Amino acid sequence: MRPLQAIIVGAGHRALLYASYAQQYPDALQIVGVAEPIAIRRQQVAALYDIPSEHCFTSAQELAAAPKFADVIINGTMDNQHVVTAVPLLQMGYDMLLEKPFATNEEEMWQLIEVVREYGNKVMICHVLRFAPFYAAIRQQVQEGVIGDIINVQTVEHVSYHHMGVGFIRGKWSIKEACHSSMLMAKCCHDLDLITWMKSGIKPGYVASFGSNMQFRPENAPPGAGTRCLVDCPIEPDCLYSARKHYIDHPDRWRFYVWDSLEHIEAPTLAQKIASLKTDNPHGRCAWKTGMDVVDHQSVMIAFEDGSTATHNMVGGTAKPSRSIHLIGTRGEIQGVFEDNRFILRFIDPRPPHEYKDNVIDFQVGGDMQGAFSGHGGGDMRLVDDFVRVVRGEKPSLSTTNLMDSVAGHLIGFCADIAMEEHSVIAIAPRLVDTN
Repeated sequence: MRPLQAIIVGAGHRALLYASYAQQYPDALQIVGVAEPIAIRRQQVAALYDIPSEHCFTSAQELAAAPKFADVIINGTMDNQHVVTAVPLLQMGYDMLLEKPFATNEEEMWQLIEVVREYGNKVMICHVLRFAPFYAAIRQQVQEGVIGDIINVQTVEHVSYHHMGVGFIRGKWSIKEACHSSMLMAKCCHDLDLITWMKSGIKPGYVASFGSNMQFRPENAPPGAGTRCLVDCPIEPDCLYSARKHYIDHPDRWRFYVWDSLEHIEAPTLAQKIASLKTDNPHGRCAWKTGMDVVDHQSVMIAFEDGSTATHNMVGGTAKPSRSIHLIGTRGEIQGVFEDNRFILRFIDPRPPHEYKDNVIDFQVGGDMQGAFSGHGGGDMRLVDDFVRVVRGEKPSLSTTNLMDSVAGHLIGFCADIAMEEHSVIAIAPRLVDTN
């Protein structure tokens, strides 16, 4: 069987990571084209995968105007570009691996769904945490009925201070008008998907949400703080959000975001990086004076149609990154922390002198768990592997997330943001009538 032929659309960090599967498994996937507006990225991808010039394009629209020459698209464009780039390529007959969130509002979401229904494409959404062994094993326990019917789901994400800084204070997702995604959708789309996945088959009924930006506001800046850490800030040596401490002292952490303005330089020097932070690099700005308008914490409450409930708490600026999950069922519980690579199966044990019984399920998965160096606990490459199987018509894994599987989680996020802004409870069920 020949390898699937793929085109990269949006040659950013995530798309290039998924595409690297072709380097590990060239018999399964082959990169044969690229559509990317930034010339240096386009040229780098072409050189890496030996792509001829006639298969290099400056945009998805330009690609869509050319005759179809591959099987699938790896779409890693920014959030607000997902639908506008996906639609013409789906209409050309390409199947697609599409980064999450696959839409930035409900109208866009239904637009994409209608196109897929009309053209019959296979579209997989990049909910990579479904494919991490930790979460896949938890879902297997739920599917086998080990803890009975789920009464309550509790998920928590602590977004570390350096992740918060690079993504949501100084970075691409700090201004909603620019990226069109809230922090909840950009950062916790994974977690909302995990909640609905654990409750597969049960529709969410209502959602409420509360949150704000408490910390990173101009009035909360430390006394004497400047506007750029390495230019006019006398307190920089003592500041926890110093650009020097985050990006010079840790030059490889989040490098694909921090140093993208220097990507035309093969090996930027320390002096060039410092000069960048002093001038036009957005990551050189004071963390309290960036103009960010997204939340730094948000809580979401969900009521499902079977009477069960769920909560998700996202808190940014924590010392330690962490994702945790606790499922409480009619027969038992599952509780674990993603970064610990283990979870506990807990059951009532009324025998004296006992109270409960714990069974520990341990995984030996190392490496990056949060994405600072790429990884997501082993989920990234497993997702691409499953995508290849799905497109070939082979049996998908338990983790497979097609377009319709992602609707409930996205709707929870969209409605949670509305509920937070309006101080209201939003009914989700009527919005899901078109998913049957």
